[in-house]
Amino acid sequence: MKKVTVSGIALAAVVALAVFGVTSCSKKNGTASGSARAAGEKVTITNVSYDPTRELYASYNKVFAAHWKELSGQDVEVTQSHGGSGKQALEVANGLEADVVTLALEYDVNAVQKAGLIQQGWVSRFPLDSSPYTSTIVFLVRKGNPKKILDWDDLIRPGIGVITPNPKTSGGACWNYLAAWAFAQRKFNNDETKVRDFVKKIYANVLVLDSGARGATNSFVQNKQGDVLLAWENEAFLSIADYPNDYEIVTPSLSILAQPSVAVVDEVVDRRGTRKVATEYLNYLYSEEAQRLAGKNFYRPSNKKVLAEFANVFNLNINLVTINDFGGWDAAHDKHFKNGGLFDQIYNKK
Repeated sequence: MKKVTVSGIALAAVVALAVFGVTSCSKKNGTASGSARAAGEKVTITNVSYDPTRELYASYNKVFAAHWKELSGQDVEVTQSHGGSGKQALEVANGLEADVVTLALEYDVNAVQKAGLIQQGWVSRFPLDSSPYTSTIVFLVRKGNPKKILDWDDLIRPGIGVITPNPKTSGGACWNYLAAWAFAQRKFNNDETKVRDFVKKIYANVLVLDSGARGATNSFVQNKQGDVLLAWENEAFLSIADYPNDYEIVTPSLSILAQPSVAVVDEVVDRRGTRKVATEYLNYLYSEEAQRLAGKNFYRPSNKKVLAEFANVFNLNINLVTINDFGGWDAAHDKHFKNGGLFDQIYNKK
């Protein structure tokens, strides 16, 4: 009995030692294998963007997935959401989960920041005020330009049907409006009464205010409404690529430098553990590979060397004002786009 007990204890000790060794070995190797599994697991992030970036990010997400795989050994899947920029910012502020936002203008990202989701100073986190590519506003007209629309003056002529989105929901629409305003300021030497009257006449010719830039493009291109579309440059080029025999681009004498903005949504990435991949997702937009991809999708690369490669595509001599000419986005929004602002006064009294 005693012998059996001792043998049992010895056996138990041996088993325990063996188990401890195996467990210890497993734990020791488990860190590496666990890391390997973690590195190999697929991560998902969501990019909430504005209307005309659909094609750009459909291409970029593939390029970034390959880059991230090489960098980390991990697969990444990017979910996209698109709509009018102002509307998208409101959706994120109200709970639409986004790891990153890539919106049409700085003011819309600030709206997400004011909702407590993005930390202050976001505009300085990435180069060039967190604007990896730019665009401008041009006119898209029917082939042969039958209405002879050459500049902003032509948009106030009787019988000209203008298509542009709503500045209340669309970032591109804000750029459209401000470009028209800047032209009128120069034309009338900053006489605001005349400037307001000029812009009011443009909006009196607007046939429909879609909620976003892509909706406005569809109204003009697919539904054949209007004589001229006020469009992001990239959106106009995409329309010509799809319908080369139906449309052409008119570059006005003065336009505006449109600077889309990107930001990591801090509250979401910290909760989901996706900060590293989300940050690299935006950082890699500045790589030469991604910059060329932006150019191929008709966005102006922020990298001057890469931009020069597209000199045969873009009019690099276009006369552009910037948002700084309006005192920055807060000042521009308060004057023109807030409830009861100049846009409401102009459009509601058309």
